[in-house]
Amino acid sequence: MKYIIRGKKLVTVSNAGTIENGALLIQDGIIKEVGPWENLIKQFPEIEVIDCSNQVITPSLVDCHTHLLEFAPTSLYPVTPETHFLAGKAILFTALSSGITALGEQICGHPLCNFSIKDYRDSVADFPMDISFATTSISIGFEELAHFTSITGSTPVSQRDLSSPSLIKKMAENSDYPGENLFINATPANFTEDVVPRAGEIIYRPQELKEIVSIYHSAGKKIGCHVAGKEGIEMAIEAGFDVLHHAHGITDKQIDKVAEKGIQIVATPMGGTHLSPNSPEEIVRLVEKNIPVSISTDAYLPPYPGVAWLAFQDRSLKGPDSLILIASPSMKLLKNSYNENEVLALLTSNPARILGKEKQFGRLEPGLEANLLVAEGIPGIEITDVEQIKKVFYKGLKVIDRG
Repeated sequence: MKYIIRGKKLVTVSNAGTIENGALLIQDGIIKEVGPWENLIKQFPEIEVIDCSNQVITPSLVDCHTHLLEFAPTSLYPVTPETHFLAGKAILFTALSSGITALGEQICGHPLCNFSIKDYRDSVADFPMDISFATTSISIGFEELAHFTSITGSTPVSQRDLSSPSLIKKMAENSDYPGENLFINATPANFTEDVVPRAGEIIYRPQELKEIVSIYHSAGKKIGCHVAGKEGIEMAIEAGFDVLHHAHGITDKQIDKVAEKGIQIVATPMGGTHLSPNSPEEIVRLVEKNIPVSISTDAYLPPYPGVAWLAFQDRSLKGPDSLILIASPSMKLLKNSYNENEVLALLTSNPARILGKEKQFGRLEPGLEANLLVAEGIPGIEITDVEQIKKVFYKGLKVIDRG
């Protein structure tokens, strides 16, 4: 399959920047040429043209921290083990129709889901989306802490088991990328505060964290963590984690340390920990320090109550269709000092880098997969409604079309 797609402008999130009246040559799912429309049509006059000259073309979106296949089906639908993955695919379709063609999915272990990591991989093998899996352990802040792992499935484990070298090695071997591979703090998960009174409690000792990081690094894997609060973040920095997910409550001094050590941060402005989530102003401070920041939903999740940058009127669980809405306040604030390509990177090339797939997608650049959006404006900067995303292409194939 070979065609040219033309847009009012291309926001490439690459060194080419924004190209007014631009076009892409796509062949067999790969971007072959990027440039002004008049140049490409002169060079390839016989090739089929998809004319989107009244709309903006950008890379498709990457949500590098989600819980769509394990926790969401049981939270949203009356599923059984036989229908669990049917619901999962319906949820993935919501993400796809929201402009997301790549996910970083966490598999934590769940009392109602006795599936293996292979089961999760197999369930989505034919779905038109790039899904990376982070195998993790989890501690949930119930009155009596509950601990699970992706390796032990629905069987709970003790707090001591969470640091078992044999278990950690299996998790490292099966993990695709540095997601929240372990929870330094007990999580509220997607429960309200009254159900999880111990959310935020620190689970590990500093030496345990260093040993776990060493196991991942010895296996040639990067490691990420769920962390919030000054004490937990300090422990994560000192232990050598590669990626901090959330980092709610990070101090200015810790931001400097993160920048110095080259640590990446996945910001979740909707919530996900016991503390108030990343504010637009905090995300700007991180970017100003040249920290590679990705914005993610952590979906499905109830929005944190009482924060000014979230427009939700209730605390019902919000999904991947909220990505551009929750990212927009930060992106608009960043637009005061950065160009649209640098700002859009927080939803495209930066999370692709977290997934270790920056050479596959996240930019409109020759040699990369043709994962792109056709929209009425730039997602998160000019539009926040997913209905304004008119077309979604995955590896060159049009998978969503709103006309």
